[in-house]
Amino acid sequence: MTTTLVNVRLDEQTKKDMSEVCNELGLSMSAAFNIFAKAVVRERRIPFEVTADPFYSPANMRHLARSVAQLDAGLGEPYDLIGE
Repeated sequence: MTTTLVNVRLDEQTKKDMSEVCNELGLSMSAAFNIFAKAVVRERRIPFEVTADPFYSPANMRHLARSVAQLDAGLGEPYDLIGE
């Protein structure tokens, strides 16, 4: 089997965090990416659920815009989430 070099760009913190997890698992980052690639090929899909953050869904963004407009119009009350 011949191997080939693949470059992957990660932000510095993600690389550091992934490296730590891989070390805890006894894997190199290269081995972890190989496991991922083989799972993609075997399953013919991304081997985990990929979802968008529901906070940024169109429905939630409309709700937030309405809420901000109500507050701007003086139709709301401040609410302290941290009680004493």
